[in-house]
Amino acid sequence: MSITAERKQALITEYATKQGDTGSPEVQVAILTERITNLSEHMQAHKGDVHSRRGLLKMVAQRRKLLDYLKKVEEPRYQDLIKRLGIRR
Repeated sequence: MSITAERKQALITEYATKQGDTGSPEVQVAILTERITNLSEHMQAHKGDVHSRRGLLKMVAQRRKLLDYLKKVEEPRYQDLIKRLGIRR
């Protein structure tokens, strides 16, 4: 269900805004999106897993908050990010 260290590092290098960037909203949203995708696949197979469902909802809410922040601060970065990640909104 969780992502590997190699995949996480690949996401960080792909979405980083500058060298050594690990905490920008773009990186955080990309990592959350990867985790949400993996957990969604798990939920398809295990519909009764209530604890994982709660974790999934918390991750979706956290991603939403980060995206709202990015949209408020800098709209072009937000538009670029949702286009790159394929998030529809």
